[in-house]
Amino acid sequence: MLKRLDRWTRAFGSRVAQMGFFPACRYVVRRIGDRLLRRESGAISLGSRNVFKAYAMVDSPAVEVLPGTAQPKCMNWIIPRFSIGSGGHLNIFRMIAMLEKRGFTCRVFITERNAFLSAEQAKQLINEHFVQLEAEVYLGADAMPPCHIVVATSWETAYWAQAFQAARHRLYFVQDFEPFFFAHGSEYAFAEQTYRMGFDAVTAGGWLAGKLAVEYGMRTQAFSFSFDKNRYHPLPRTPGPRRVFFYARHVTPRRGFELGLLALRHVHQQLPDVEFVLAGWDSSDFEVPFRHLNAGVVALDDLPALYAQCDVALVLSFTNLSLLPLELMACGCPVVSNRGANVEWLLSDGDNAILCEPLPAALANGVVRLLEDDALRRRVIEGGFATTAASDWEAEGLVVADFIETRLLSSELARAGGAQ
Repeated sequence: MLKRLDRWTRAFGSRVAQMGFFPACRYVVRRIGDRLLRRESGAISLGSRNVFKAYAMVDSPAVEVLPGTAQPKCMNWIIPRFSIGSGGHLNIFRMIAMLEKRGFTCRVFITERNAFLSAEQAKQLINEHFVQLEAEVYLGADAMPPCHIVVATSWETAYWAQAFQAARHRLYFVQDFEPFFFAHGSEYAFAEQTYRMGFDAVTAGGWLAGKLAVEYGMRTQAFSFSFDKNRYHPLPRTPGPRRVFFYARHVTPRRGFELGLLALRHVHQQLPDVEFVLAGWDSSDFEVPFRHLNAGVVALDDLPALYAQCDVALVLSFTNLSLLPLELMACGCPVVSNRGANVEWLLSDGDNAILCEPLPAALANGVVRLLEDDALRRRVIEGGFATTAASDWEAEGLVVADFIETRLLSSELARAGGAQ
């Protein structure tokens, strides 16, 4: 306990030195508030874990069909519980909102009934912290009215979607290859099996679409990434030392936290004047032997200003990409990442990013090259701007809507049109 208190004291003292006393106090208060919100929204679970309860959905879940009829273009979206700041849920809600503009009627079913105090509270959190939805929100996926399409959004929800018998089509909204989230064991097998359930899939990017089609025979349609163009754009850089941003999420192993820290130490050894910004999660439990800001979980509205103060960003991905590279590019911050097909479907070495072998020295070399070579830095920044200019969420929403209408619902929609 004393060791942890000492670590907290040192972390607070470092933040006071960087921000001043009162801004540091405001930061601490905001972090405490964020933790309480995450607990309220179900992100923090308490008590011992019950295996039978945790994996009940795998063992033939029973889903009651409520009274009603399946109207054309009606979709039941089954989602796991969420917390404020979840990027995966933001993509789900964003896609639902875009489909609603195309005339789809959507309902959202959160698998865990106790995830929120009420369905009204859950919808309020969605509308306030994600996007505005017309969709009705329900707690629990064990009872749903009929629909044209039932949509799974994660491996757990795929079991609920498979068990639901009152849908004409099953669709899988796949944002990552989820078996990679686990060691080879039960959860790996549970997740992988969902790709053999016969669902059609819309996937975040071409790497996933190809992998699921080739390895599991799924019919797939990829959509690409974009970003909030009203939020992410270049801002003035204030005078100060060179800074390197690191997407530091030790709670998400696929983001390579340990590898990134080792790489940053190499950068520090070569360029001792460089400061580092660690953001994405609280890193105060780790020894970081160089000057840095532990920014933790940063509010969305504060991210552009933070990105603008950084000269290079290190963002690692060992499954599918996150949205951060595009957001950083849009703010004029060049990105260094690891090589791999899971990355190179969007990032191109020497064009819109610098890609390196996943070794500390190699990644550090990529960061140092961008810090020291102005011509390379300008070229990568311009390549990033070209990539972001070509992206658009509305266009990607149309890709998904067209796939659903032409590949899944064409016969039903044609008959409905003829009956009018």
